[in-house]
Amino acid sequence: MEHTVTTKIPTGAARFVIVLTTVTAAVMELLDTTIVNVALNQMAGSLGATIEDIAWVITSYAIANVIVIPMTGFLGEYFGRKNYYLGSMILFGIASYLCGNSGSLWELVLWRFIQGIGGGALLSTSQAILFDAFPGKERGMASGLFGMGIVLGPTLGPSLGGYIVDNYTWGDIFFINVPICIVATLLTILYIPKKEGEGKNKANIKIDYFGIILLIIGIGSLQYILEKGESKDWFESREISIMALVALLGIVGFISRELNTDHPVVNLRVFGNRNFAFSSIFVLVSGVGLFTSVFVYPVMVQRINGFTPYETGLSLFFPTLTILPLFPILGRVMSSGVSPIPFVISGILIFAFFGFYSGTATADMNRWDFYPIQVLRGLGTVMLQLPLINASVAGLKPNEFGAGISLTNMIRQLGGAFGIALANNYVAIQYAQHRSDLVANYTPNNPLFLEKFNAIKMGFLARSGDISQATAQAYRQLELMLDRQSYYLAYLDTFRIVAVFFLCVLPLVTLLRTKKKSAEEIAAANKATSEAH
Repeated sequence: MEHTVTTKIPTGAARFVIVLTTVTAAVMELLDTTIVNVALNQMAGSLGATIEDIAWVITSYAIANVIVIPMTGFLGEYFGRKNYYLGSMILFGIASYLCGNSGSLWELVLWRFIQGIGGGALLSTSQAILFDAFPGKERGMASGLFGMGIVLGPTLGPSLGGYIVDNYTWGDIFFINVPICIVATLLTILYIPKKEGEGKNKANIKIDYFGIILLIIGIGSLQYILEKGESKDWFESREISIMALVALLGIVGFISRELNTDHPVVNLRVFGNRNFAFSSIFVLVSGVGLFTSVFVYPVMVQRINGFTPYETGLSLFFPTLTILPLFPILGRVMSSGVSPIPFVISGILIFAFFGFYSGTATADMNRWDFYPIQVLRGLGTVMLQLPLINASVAGLKPNEFGAGISLTNMIRQLGGAFGIALANNYVAIQYAQHRSDLVANYTPNNPLFLEKFNAIKMGFLARSGDISQATAQAYRQLELMLDRQSYYLAYLDTFRIVAVFFLCVLPLVTLLRTKKKSAEEIAAANKATSEAH
């Protein structure tokens, strides 16, 4: 259902406050997907949990996110966009405070899930509010500013989390959200206007309860499989097999329901649009690239290169900071009606090159040695995110924009979950293969092995004077070196496989269809985007 839009567009300080509020909210939501990664050991020790169980802190947030994001268009219409945004902000802040004060694992998991419910609304709704703050011809700039948040959030998480864990307690990674939420809530109340008719047609909106239940079951189960599959040995696990069946039945049931009801909670009919359907494939792949690269790199440099969590975060943050100004620039280019396809092609090729280039990294590189590699990752992300948002909604009807943007955000999140699951599984497989290959050289018949072994043994012998102890220590040292080298090669292989993944979908670009739009068409499309929210 479309609503009449308030025609007054904020300017000056009012617009600046809206930009600051919405981009900060998006950064905060995405930051919380990665900030806890560097604190898991501290959480596990403090709460008396195993590393496997503490992973639920990540899983519960991701499941809540991926369930809520596709429903944000409907929920914003039902409650009124400003009310829904405000309520979600408050819920996120309260849940963050209770996460930091949790005294047990499952209490923390519960509040992380609720935090994810609040956070899921902040992404798409922030985007819609930000679009409303700019006139039609300037909304490319709004897309650029929002794109900065999409990239900055996951990248800032490890460095900020690492700094907090190194200097404070794990609870503080949640407490920092509270003052931000309080300020953002006050700014939302004071500066973000309601649209005419917002929330007044609530009585006329029918709620598809059955569709919501199927969405929760299907998408929630799929996210669970992607998050926990590798640690549970995938389909060797009865639990994962059952969840796979539940996910299949839930998703099939959800699709059938939404396509056959007059009041769907998520409008899946937008996939009937050729551009949206094929753009969604690239959005999925871009999610794989963005989240997998941010996941694999920190693990590799901490395990192999000896970086601290804080050093790891800085090595990601500064390259990202370098490319952030490109977002508003590209946003202006998109506003002129230039076809997004050349940018999508460039982004895919840059990301593929980044994957192969990362595969040449060495174990003795410092964080500035990784700078050009990470700049490539950021550049590839810039060239993909904004053009894909543009391409995915091109050709949609005004009343389909809300569903289109919400689904795009959900697909990106699922792509990230799929990429991380793929990386976990691939690293385990390649580690075993490389270890098997390398151990074949660890024989007394290999002069290089004997030379290395004797050198290590003599070093230990010089310190202890005990030949048997020195021999045992030398073997243990070689075992550690074998493990380190096997993991190192496996991580490099993972970057390469992501590059291959991008190259495999490159031919599908030919299936996208866009044409250069006139200034009037661009303004009309941007206005429709705003009205849809």
